[in-house]
Amino acid sequence: MPADLVAVGRVADAYGVRGWVRVEPYNDPTDSILQTCRRWWLPDGRSLAVEGARQHGASIVAKPLGIEDRDAALALRGLELCASRADFPAAGAGEFYWVDLIACQVVNREGVDLGLVGSVVDHGAHAILVVRDQAEVERLIPFVESYVDAVDLTRRRIEVDWQPDY
Repeated sequence: MPADLVAVGRVADAYGVRGWVRVEPYNDPTDSILQTCRRWWLPDGRSLAVEGARQHGASIVAKPLGIEDRDAALALRGLELCASRADFPAAGAGEFYWVDLIACQVVNREGVDLGLVGSVVDHGAHAILVVRDQAEVERLIPFVESYVDAVDLTRRRIEVDWQPDY
């Protein structure tokens, strides 16, 4: 099993009678790695080769190799799917995969350490960094240009225009 696995969706149900599955991606289905990645990993360490996948409304429908009928597809229902981070396409300029922001140190313009990114959540208009310091104080910092000055993934550091008492 690759060490860089990222949870990308879960099998919601069977799709048809020939071994296809319907998958709920954890991101927008039009951008989902599930459409292009040809090997998915299951929680128990097994992997599934994927013959084909395409968007179907808010879901992805896919045909795993070796899953030949509805019963076999139904046996996968509820399982989380992971993909290797190495299989993700390169992010564009100024774009970041949320998984890459996790555990980055967040500091403000004055150099005050605000903590580490524990998660990134979507609140509709924009993403929000959930940052926790050593005292377990949680800060919600909008991940928008007006507050985020710089992201340096090599140094695992995000610089923001944010104060500790906000």
